[in-house]
Amino acid sequence: MAAVTMDLRVLKTASDMDLIQRLEKTIWNMDPLPVHQTITAAQNGGLLLGAFIEDNLVGFSYGFPGFHMGKGYLCSHMLGIHPDHQDMGLGALLKQKQKELASGMGYDLITWTFDPLESRNAYLNLSKLNAVCSTYVENCYGDMDDSLNHGLPTDRLKAEWWITSSHVEEPVGIETADAQNPYDWGVSEDDFPVLLNTEWDAAEGPVLVPIPANFQMIKNKNFELAIDWRFKTRRIFQELFSKGYALAGFQKGLEGPVHYYVLVQRNQLKLN
Repeated sequence: MAAVTMDLRVLKTASDMDLIQRLEKTIWNMDPLPVHQTITAAQNGGLLLGAFIEDNLVGFSYGFPGFHMGKGYLCSHMLGIHPDHQDMGLGALLKQKQKELASGMGYDLITWTFDPLESRNAYLNLSKLNAVCSTYVENCYGDMDDSLNHGLPTDRLKAEWWITSSHVEEPVGIETADAQNPYDWGVSEDDFPVLLNTEWDAAEGPVLVPIPANFQMIKNKNFELAIDWRFKTRRIFQELFSKGYALAGFQKGLEGPVHYYVLVQRNQLKLN
C-alpha cells in the first residue's frame, strides 16, 4: 500500500482561494469567505496556509494583519480541517508552520478566538501550542447558523500566541496536583455533567475550571444544559480574568465527562 503524502503550502492565488471556499462549505456548511477578501489579505501582510494530501486540500488556516495600541500582530481568523481528516494532528502542523512563517515576516504575536466550551480546541491552543488567554468576549460574532454555533451566544476566548517568547518554547511547569479545584460538578438525569457553582474567593495559586469533555453532544441532546454551561463558565472566566488570572494549560480528565482549564496569575508567565 502506497504511503500517503502530505505537504503544507502557502496559498496565494485565486484558484487557491477557490479551494478554501469549497473546504469551508464542507466543514461548516455556511457561506464561505469571499475570494476578494482572502486574496487581498494574502497580498498585504496576511498568511494563508493549506494542508494537502495527494494534492487535495484537507486543511487550511487564514490570517490577516491586526493592529492595536501601537502593536502589530497576525490575526489568525480561521483554521479548518476536513471532517475525514480531523484528529490526525493537521491543525497543530498548520499552526506550527504558521508560527515559523509569521516569525519570518516580523510578527511576534498571533491571536485568534475559540469557543471556551470546545475542549478539542482548548487542548490544542493551550497544551500543544502554549498560547495563553485572559480576554473573554461575550457573543463575539452574534447569532451564527452553522452546525457548531446555532442557537448559542458565540462567546469566545482570545488566544495570544507569543511565538518568540520563552513561554512558548519552554513554558513554566504548573503543578496541577496542588491546584485549587473550587468549582463542583454533578451529573444530570441524562448522564451529562452539570456545573454546580460559580463562586470562589480567588487566591494566588493555580486554579482548575471544568468544562464538558463533549460540549456538542450536550448541545444536541440537552440544549438547556448547554446554555447553563455557557452562562456559568462566562461568569467564572470573567471573574478570574478580572483578578489577574490567565489560561495557561488544559488538563484532560481520565475517561471522565469533564476536562479542566488550568489558570495561573498572568504576571507569572514569561511572555516577552
